[in-house]
Amino acid sequence: MWSFVGTWIVTRSLLLPPQSLVLRCSNNGSLLRIRSKDGNFRFEFAPNSDTNELLTRILETAPDADPSSITISNQPRGNEVKILSLKGRNLQRLGFGHGDLIFVQYQLKSSHANGNISPAPVTQTALEATTQQWDTVQEDPVDIYWRSQPGKIPRGRDFRFCKHGLNGMCDYCMPLEPYDSGYHKEHNIKHLSYHAYLRKITPKQTASASSSLPPLTPLSYRVKVPCSSGGHPSWPAGICTACQPSAITLQPQPFRMVDHLEIASTDVIERFLQAWRKTGLQRFGWLIGRYEPYEKVPMGVKAVVEAIFEPPQQGELDGLTLGWPWEEEPRIRELAAASSVPLTVVGYVFTDLDPTPEDRTKNVYKRHPQSFYLSSVEAIFAAKLQKDYPIHSRSSPTGQFGSRLITAVLTGTEDGQVDIVAYQVSEQAVAMVEADMIEASVEPGIVRVKEEDRSIDSARYVPDVFYSYKNEYGLEVKKSAKPCFPVEFLIVNVTHGFPQNPSPLFQSTQFSIENRPGLEDQSIEQVLKQILQLEAPSFETSSHSPPGQAHKKRALIEWLSDWHLLAFLGSTQLISQEDMKVFMRTATSPTVLEDLTQLDPLLETESWQTLMAFARESAPARPKVAPPPVSTSHNMDEDIPQEVFDQIAAEEATARAAGTSSSRNVRVCPHCTFENDYGGSDCEVCGLPL
Repeated sequence: MWSFVGTWIVTRSLLLPPQSLVLRCSNNGSLLRIRSKDGNFRFEFAPNSDTNELLTRILETAPDADPSSITISNQPRGNEVKILSLKGRNLQRLGFGHGDLIFVQYQLKSSHANGNISPAPVTQTALEATTQQWDTVQEDPVDIYWRSQPGKIPRGRDFRFCKHGLNGMCDYCMPLEPYDSGYHKEHNIKHLSYHAYLRKITPKQTASASSSLPPLTPLSYRVKVPCSSGGHPSWPAGICTACQPSAITLQPQPFRMVDHLEIASTDVIERFLQAWRKTGLQRFGWLIGRYEPYEKVPMGVKAVVEAIFEPPQQGELDGLTLGWPWEEEPRIRELAAASSVPLTVVGYVFTDLDPTPEDRTKNVYKRHPQSFYLSSVEAIFAAKLQKDYPIHSRSSPTGQFGSRLITAVLTGTEDGQVDIVAYQVSEQAVAMVEADMIEASVEPGIVRVKEEDRSIDSARYVPDVFYSYKNEYGLEVKKSAKPCFPVEFLIVNVTHGFPQNPSPLFQSTQFSIENRPGLEDQSIEQVLKQILQLEAPSFETSSHSPPGQAHKKRALIEWLSDWHLLAFLGSTQLISQEDMKVFMRTATSPTVLEDLTQLDPLLETESWQTLMAFARESAPARPKVAPPPVSTSHNMDEDIPQEVFDQIAAEEATARAAGTSSSRNVRVCPHCTFENDYGGSDCEVCGLPL
C-alpha cells in the first residue's frame, strides 16, 4: 500500500475483496466506508473534504449512476438524503467520522449509444442551486425558542458533597441534561419532551459544526413503490426484503410532542358543557389556542386553549355524528391566526358523559384501568387527524415529523364528577393507520390487525406485529399482536390543568355558540340590538371622542372580545377579511382596556361604519305625535269591561287637570294597565296596541 502526503494514489489491496477500493491521502484524513449495490468501498478524505468530493468518488465506482438520484444515509433503509441537496458541505460538519459506513442508493441513467460514458462533472453552481428541504422549513415559535436555549436542568449547590467555592462547580451541582433519567424518575415525569428527545438522539457536534443530518426518521410501514432494487414488478405484483417493511414491535413511546394541556379559563369548559346539561346529547369541538414553553418539564411544550369552536354535528345519547370534512376550517384558521397572539387548532374535545340511574347529578365512571382510557375507534380517529396535521421540523429529512394535535375527553370520574383527560397516539399508531393495518373492534379496549390483501384495488401488506408486556411473574413476554392487541400500546398520556391566575385572551363567553340549532341561535338582529344598547353608533375616535365615553368603550370591547361573536361576524359577509383581522387583533389585545386608543383602527374601518349604519336602520322608530286612537270596536277590546275604560278616562281627565298629561304624554294600556310614557302605538310591556 502506497500513500503520499498531498498526493492521491489509488492502489488495490491484496487483503480486501476484489470490489473494495481504497483511496488514501494524508495521515490526518478519516476513512469512510461506502456500501452500494456495486459493492463495498473505502475512501480516505482530508479534514476539509466536502460532499462534492464524496460525489465524485461515488461516480467513479458507479459510472452509470444518475447524479441527481444519488442518496446517502447512515442506515440501510430510511433517512435517505439526496447528496445534491447538501450543497458541498463539509463531511465532518455533517457528522461523518472516521470509520463511518455510508449507504448509497441511485438510479441508472438512460441508455446511450456509447456504452462508456464518463460521468458529467457536478459543478458548485448546481450544488448551490439545490436547497435542503429541512433547512427551508418554518417551525413553530415554541420550537424556535427551545432550539435557541441550552435546555440544561439547573441544580443548586449540594452542601453535603460540594467542597468548592460559591463560583465553582462539580459533578454534584453541575446542570443536568434535559433527558436525564434520574431527574424524570424523581419528579414522576413519564415521557421525555420532544426537544429533550431530540437532544438525546442528536450526535454530539464540535464547536465548528454548524449542522448535521436530521436525526429523526418518520415511520412508514408501507411497501416501497417502486422497489429500490428494481429486480421485480412493484407491489402487489412482487415484493422482496428491500421494499417490504420489517416486523413491528409495539412499545411505549419514550417521548411526547405535547407535555401539558392548559385551559385558559373554566368558562370555556362550562359553556361547552351547557349543551350537554340541557339536552343530554354528546358534543364535539375544536380547541383553539397556541403552544407555549412548559417549564415544569425539561424543554416541555404546553397547549393553551383559549376557545372551543363547535362544527356542524348531530349529537346522540351515546355518541355523535360529525360533519366531515370540516368545511369552515380555512376560515377559522385564518381568523385565529389574526389574533394579537396567533392562534391555531391545537386539538379537539368531545364529551362521553352518562348520568347514573340512581343519581342523575352524577356520571358513570367509564374510563378506568379495568376498562379503557381511549377506545379503539377514538385512537384510530386520533391517528388519522394527527397524520393530517403534522408539525414542521428541521430535524426530519422530509421537513415534517409527528403532530401536536391533542385528544381531550370530558368524562365521569370515580366520584361521579366531570373531568378532562388528554391523550395523543404514538407515531407507531399513525404509521399503522396510514398503512391501513388496523381497525376498531367491538371491544373498545381492543384493536384488531387486518388481514393481508394482494388485490390491485386495495393492496395491503401486513408484516408480523408483536407487543411485549410483563406477566404475573415480572418477566418480559413478547406476544404476537395478531389478530388483536390492547389499545394502550398506542396511547401517550398528556397532563392537563387550569392556570392559577387566569388571564384569558377573550374577555367574554356570553354570545350564542355556533351550530346549536334550537338551543342557541345566532342572528345579526341579536348583534345589532346589543350594539344599540351599548350606544356604539355614537362612538368616535380618541381625538374626537367627547368626555364620558371611556366606560362605554370598555363595555364595547368586553362584549366584542368573544370568540363566538367574532367567528359569527366573519360569516355574515358584512365585514371584509382585512377588516376582520383588525376586529380580531383589537378584541384580543391584552392592553386594549388600559389603552383605548387601540380601538381607533377598528372604529375607522369601513366594515364598522357599515355595521353601525345597519344598527341605526334597525332601531325602532319613535314618532313625535301620538297615533290616532284605536277604535273601541277592535276584536281585542270586546272582552274588556266598560268599567276599565271609565276608570282610565277618569284618570286621564285628572292628569289633564293637573297639567301632567301634556308634559309626559302618558298613555295607560287598556290590556295590562301599564303607563306608557313614550309616543309609540304599542304597549311596552304586553306589546298590544294602545
